[in-house]
Amino acid sequence: MGNSILHKENSTHGMFYIKKDKGIASELNYKLHNDIMTIDHTETKPEFEGRGLGSKLVEEAVKYARQKNFKINPLCPFVEVKFDETPAYEDVRA
Repeated sequence: MGNSILHKENSTHGMFYIKKDKGIASELNYKLHNDIMTIDHTETKPEFEGRGLGSKLVEEAVKYARQKNFKINPLCPFVEVKFDETPAYEDVRA
């Protein structure tokens, strides 16, 4: 599999992820409450680190939040850093 981003969601939780041949290579998990996506966890397996997969997942989460008119609470330290580094994300920051 390539770097296509997959998404699954129910009424309270969601996940963006990238699968490779041996399973999930990188994932971003969030909780939904009202119109707030609280991103509480991102993880990339060590063998896939340094390829920008986590950043791609954050970009996809921001795109999704914009489409749904959600705000993002970047609780995860990685996501918080990405928000601090990327002024273009401020419009969706809770």
